[in-house]
Amino acid sequence: MSVLDKLKLNGKVAVVTGAGRGLGRAMALALAGAGADLVLTARTEAQLMETADLVRDGGGAALWISCDVTDSSSVNTMIESAISEYGHIDILVNNAGGATAGMGKTLTDIADDEWRVGLDTNLTGAMHCSRAAIPHILEAGGGKIINVTSGFGFRAARDNFIYTSAKAGLVNFTRALAMTYAPDIQANLIAPGLFPHGNAAMSEFWRNGKYTPMGRLGEDEELGPLVVLLASGLTSYMNGQAIVLDGGGLAGGHAPTGFAPLVPLPEDS
Repeated sequence: MSVLDKLKLNGKVAVVTGAGRGLGRAMALALAGAGADLVLTARTEAQLMETADLVRDGGGAALWISCDVTDSSSVNTMIESAISEYGHIDILVNNAGGATAGMGKTLTDIADDEWRVGLDTNLTGAMHCSRAAIPHILEAGGGKIINVTSGFGFRAARDNFIYTSAKAGLVNFTRALAMTYAPDIQANLIAPGLFPHGNAAMSEFWRNGKYTPMGRLGEDEELGPLVVLLASGLTSYMNGQAIVLDGGGLAGGHAPTGFAPLVPLPEDS
């Protein structure tokens, strides 16, 4: 079997959260392109339907299910529906999240509800989905869990308490999964940088990515192959690791400030 053959995911079922748009959609389409059958989840039905149509237009199979990952009962229902449709789950991509709660606030200005929402969305949701899916992944003979963190999971930023805390927690949550469920399940992380369909305001702050060493935003075709690689048999010995895909921003800092700005940078003179 060739290396390229080992990237094929035919016969595998992948659950992708936050699949209605942006990075989640890009990863779902890449997995479908590699042959996986898809379970697409998010809260916005119209966006899920669009992603499902794109998968089917490419010849793939897709089941879309509206789901709130912060609600464990909603997650359990989603997983049960996936099993009812396909009979098994092999791959889980925990992508749902968001950086808006409490962003730009000092700690003393953050309300309890903002803290709770931020952690529920970016950390607890991944726990809910992993907890519900793992028994089925094990029953299928093992598989992969891919969690989506951020550079903020490794380096904090000024007035960014909630998101950095949640994404850092997701890193060690993934490592605990890796240690606990090996050798049957390999759990790894992707830490994407700035991609064009991320948070629109943050993209504006970064002046379209020119302050990263690569001088631009990332593109879907640069993310898709990575999730396929982590979902495939080629990474069966990779476990508990994080791959940063950010154009070198985390490696050397983002010029000219060295940290992620939370207010627009001044226009170039």
